[in-house]
Amino acid sequence: MNFKHLYYFWMTARTGGVIRAGQRLHLTPQTLSGQIKLLEERLGCRLFERQGRNIRLTDAGQIAVGYAEDIFLLGSQLEGALKGRASTGGATAFKVGIADSIPKSIAFHLLQPAVVDGPPARIICREGGLPALLGDLAVQRLDLVLSDSPMPAESNVKAISHRLGRSSLAIFGADCFHSGSKAPFPACLDGLPMLMPGSGSALRRKLDGWIGETSLSPRVVGEFDDWALMMTFGREGNGVFAAPAVLETQLLREHGVRPLGHLANVFDEFYAISIERNISHPSVHRIADAARGKQFEDARQLAH
Repeated sequence: MNFKHLYYFWMTARTGGVIRAGQRLHLTPQTLSGQIKLLEERLGCRLFERQGRNIRLTDAGQIAVGYAEDIFLLGSQLEGALKGRASTGGATAFKVGIADSIPKSIAFHLLQPAVVDGPPARIICREGGLPALLGDLAVQRLDLVLSDSPMPAESNVKAISHRLGRSSLAIFGADCFHSGSKAPFPACLDGLPMLMPGSGSALRRKLDGWIGETSLSPRVVGEFDDWALMMTFGREGNGVFAAPAVLETQLLREHGVRPLGHLANVFDEFYAISIERNISHPSVHRIADAARGKQFEDARQLAH
């Protein structure tokens, strides 16, 4: 197969016609049509058919354009990977998006195998909301997204969710919340000021469900998309907040907050989301393999 012919076909399908494709490729429509005809002869089927004054893809053309899309996107990724390696002295660039709802210390432990194990990698981290990060993943600006929820079912991005682990949850608070109510947990949360994750997060849905089941009435005094900002407000005594129990030692040492109690059967889960065609990225494999070797719900060593 002549891949130049395939590229001309792909550009024609993307732009919607030989005239627009010819302008992009600096070719006459006649030359472009002739090259596509040679591809059709090689494949033994029609790729376009006329519809009035326009052309549209045949069923065979729909199949061919999907393969062409993969071929040329892979070529672009190859070029980017090798250029990135050259610019970092042989270290492969590994671009990761970290959802705001992921605690930074957990993100660090999840990503650490990509840095310390295997061939050298230059890690490039971007933070933000999950929809924006998935958009960057779809156009190969990112190799991986870390999230506290799997790929949304309604998303148009073709990707795979790799479950990395989970941790049970606890409600943490500054010392001022430990010296007040004498009621046992979770009854002691009634009327307490509470800091909550943003309404769109997976953790918020879990917490809302748990509060409803326990018939509690905490006072929600703040909602945060950024976990680190929520924790800062909690450290200063503005309210209690939920966090992975695996961070208990670290939160006490660094921020002086302690758990009031643990939530029964409620877990914070961690996922790595990658585009299907990038599943062979060595750093993705190292992260997934390392996570499978740890039981996060019992891995208190993450907090040390």
